[in-house]
Amino acid sequence: MMDSHLPSNPTSSTHDAQDPLDPLATAAGRNGATGLAERLAELRAWLADDLEALEQAVAGVHAGPDGAPRTDLDLAERSAAWLLGRPGKRIRPLCVMLAARLGGRGLDRTVRDLAVAAELVHAATLLHDDVIDEGDDRRGAPAARVLYGNSASILGGDHLLTLALRRVAGTAPHTVLVALLDVIAEMVRAEAVQLERRGRFEPSREAYLSVIEGKTAALFRWGFWAGGMAAELPQPALEALSGAGLALGMAFQLVDDAIDLESDGRDSGKTPFADLREGKLTWPLVVAVDRDPGLAEEIRGRIAEGGAGIDAGLVARVRRTGGIEATRTFAAEQAQLAAAHLEVLPAGQARRALQTVVDTALRRSK
Repeated sequence: MMDSHLPSNPTSSTHDAQDPLDPLATAAGRNGATGLAERLAELRAWLADDLEALEQAVAGVHAGPDGAPRTDLDLAERSAAWLLGRPGKRIRPLCVMLAARLGGRGLDRTVRDLAVAAELVHAATLLHDDVIDEGDDRRGAPAARVLYGNSASILGGDHLLTLALRRVAGTAPHTVLVALLDVIAEMVRAEAVQLERRGRFEPSREAYLSVIEGKTAALFRWGFWAGGMAAELPQPALEALSGAGLALGMAFQLVDDAIDLESDGRDSGKTPFADLREGKLTWPLVVAVDRDPGLAEEIRGRIAEGGAGIDAGLVARVRRTGGIEATRTFAAEQAQLAAAHLEVLPAGQARRALQTVVDTALRRSK
């Protein structure tokens, strides 16, 4: 429910102080990645101006013509602005920017708008997901739906999708817009399949992989490809970028699945064991019920009770199967596949930076 204490001007939150790479570096920093901090520092130094411009562009989504935060936002816009103002990893727009750099194209208007569009589509899905999942926390703060209400959060997501499509339509070739529309359609279909299966807990590897390809990996694939299109890279390079983006997206979601069962919520910024409580099928659970068949019925029973029975004891049983470790291993395999696709692209700083993004995404703990 919306209350009288909601932020009066959500556009003036964290943008001024945020370095876009800080959340990504923090997320990766707890797993002993040798040399990764140095590589991130190199990436930050190389793209310092572009990263600042990206963050200003995200902040400027709800700014007035003079660049100052607007004070006349409607409820949908305020809901969207609240989420955009929270520190995010900005990994999707970063991938667009780096893919364009492979062809020597910097952060001009077209690349900037494609990068911002990727972030807006992602943010829209978060606003929608928190309503569908009844999530209370997002990025270490109350979810927009908690502050502004479910209806405003849904409308805020729709608003961001509209803004994203307008940006792409205004600067990029028609084929890039059509591809983004196709991706959004994939995301909707995957979310619908996941919603239909929720609570039934019917472990299926095929269903799980199909859902995460549509919900998560498709937008990564588009971001890599769109950046390459902006740089007018040849078709073999575009295909390699698409493959790398798809594999990175799969790895990213697998790591998210592991974090849901590894974390107590303080580091991840989300409600602990949220996926399990909601009856979502995740890869650790697929592996766990393979290795401990009795778990499936146990989990179904707890979900049928409204999720209240999902406790540390049940999670510990899932952990003992080695499902989390198996998920991290699968994610590493997907990251290796992404690296293999990147190897066929032009060598240089942009390719090294993309590999750094892949490695960082794999190592993150939030």
